[in-house]
Amino acid sequence: MSSDTNAAPAAANKMNENSALAPEPAAASKAALDVALEENQVSAPNSDNNDESQTRTVFQDPVHFNVKHPLYNEWTMWFDNPSHKGSWSAKERRETWGANLHKVVNIKSVEEFWGLYNNIVPPSTLPQSANYYLFKDGIQPAWEDPANGNGGKWSIQLPREKHRNQIDKLWLYTMLSAIGEMLEAPSSDSKLPQSREDELVTGVVLQARSNYYRVSIWTRYADEWDSPNSQEKEVTESLATGRRLLALGRFFKTEVLGYPLDAKIGGGFSSEVEFQSHKDSEKKRGKRGLV
Repeated sequence: MSSDTNAAPAAANKMNENSALAPEPAAASKAALDVALEENQVSAPNSDNNDESQTRTVFQDPVHFNVKHPLYNEWTMWFDNPSHKGSWSAKERRETWGANLHKVVNIKSVEEFWGLYNNIVPPSTLPQSANYYLFKDGIQPAWEDPANGNGGKWSIQLPREKHRNQIDKLWLYTMLSAIGEMLEAPSSDSKLPQSREDELVTGVVLQARSNYYRVSIWTRYADEWDSPNSQEKEVTESLATGRRLLALGRFFKTEVLGYPLDAKIGGGFSSEVEFQSHKDSEKKRGKRGLV
């Protein structure tokens, strides 16, 4: 499998000073193809027809492509059905959460991802309380899953009306960064983990609410971090993981969402890009910022 991330572009072109998104997700699309594919597994079907014998990727022909590019990891899309939630109490929502969760499809290739993306409701038109979850295969989008139990999430909250025209691309960039493994190796000197236990990211989440959208990256661990410029002689395993978390958060803010690292974006229904362990989230405490 390829672990070369040096040539991969960022998942999103940076916003300009007015926070306008890049018009097309071409760079993000190419990144998912460049980074997340297994080498030497691209082959066109055998055919006596000259046209059919030519290799056509989904980027060359989105309808009649004849080759698939396997992803580094398999992923599963889930959807939380919001039916009747509006009349339920908070306790009832918690107790019936699993019953509303629907597994949509498994994704093994770049082509399968685009087939899914082009045929589901975009986030901008989701009803209140609906959620999308894209998680690595075998991991459920729940705190109770062993892969998430000791983890946390990087997240940002954005006002619904102000970002209705941007949220679709922000969610697309987040998903592409996930399946393209750029979240696992956000810097030029990063290497992809060699085992599932070493992988930091478990999934990404989009939540639609009446007044805001929230985009999150869920992680397997929630270790503390110090300054990345610290001169400590001994870097413990926990501290090393914490620094990976910090690098992930910075990549999320600057390369996926497109904000300058020092930009202040909180206020009203907006939040800063913040990290919170699932255990602290359950107790509604303990958020950590980037700077």
